[in-house]
Amino acid sequence: MFNRLRNKKPASSVNSDMLSKQRRYDSLVRALHADIFRYAYWLCGDKHIAEDITQETFLRAWRSLESLKDDKAAKAWLITIVRRENARRFERKQFDYSDIEQEQLEDHISTSTEDNAEQYLIRRHISKLAIEYREPLILQVIGGFSGEEIAKILQLNRNTVMTRLFRARNQLKNLIEQPQVRGQSNG
Repeated sequence: MFNRLRNKKPASSVNSDMLSKQRRYDSLVRALHADIFRYAYWLCGDKHIAEDITQETFLRAWRSLESLKDDKAAKAWLITIVRRENARRFERKQFDYSDIEQEQLEDHISTSTEDNAEQYLIRRHISKLAIEYREPLILQVIGGFSGEEIAKILQLNRNTVMTRLFRARNQLKNLIEQPQVRGQSNG
């Protein structure tokens, strides 16, 4: 009986640990929420789904915050959680597939400003890249990760990542430079 009582933490220590965890978590959310949301949005292309993925990511981060040993690795750690959350979304959902290509669908959402049109075209071109090229490119451009960090996140060799980034940029450049013919898709 005495050993059990001795091993318990006093309430003030538990409160202090919880306060410390809450402060660490709050600072993590403040510092990285925008980046995590932006990456989630790039993965799914839907604001509401990206918000859900981001919320679930931070919920999972709270639950396992003690597993984050180095705060400098927090962004990569959260990006990994985002990727897993996005994958879980596909495990849960049954899709109705159509023979219509995504690029042939008319866009009723985008505004007609020049900036939005340009962003839409770049996003569309990036979406045409194979996933092995698209994912490292998005991690670099949106996430701001180095080749070494991307290699760790994707569990790949750094040289493989650098090759994929090089090829992704070249493919994207070729897609952007192709003349656009109204009513035709480049897919």
